[in-house]
Amino acid sequence: MQLRTARIFVRDLPGASRFYEEVLGLPLKARGGEQGFCVFEAGPMRLVVEHVGADAPAEDQVLVGRFTGLSFDVADVQSRYRELSSLGVAFTGLPERQDWGGILATLRDPSGNELQLVQQPLR
Repeated sequence: MQLRTARIFVRDLPGASRFYEEVLGLPLKARGGEQGFCVFEAGPMRLVVEHVGADAPAEDQVLVGRFTGLSFDVADVQSRYRELSSLGVAFTGLPERQDWGGILATLRDPSGNELQLVQQPLR
């Protein structure tokens, strides 16, 4: 069994599509705008971004604007933090070294979903 796809839920699909493609630099693989999704290549995985409308049921609404648990590996968290901050990306704080040796920085997409940049510890 292999994990191949992660899903994120957003309010504004065109805005999210621009964010993930143009700001984070993920290659767009498929756009299903009429069906309310787009798919991005994210290393060995695919990231599916799905629209949740204002009229969606409450159990769908709570999927938007939360901590996703998704982390993107980067070689240098500090430089990516500076780059993305200069583009207007909101971070919850400065990059922080973790007890396990890596460095994390948490950012928010336009729908308030929290994602992390992670710099793995040197081995």
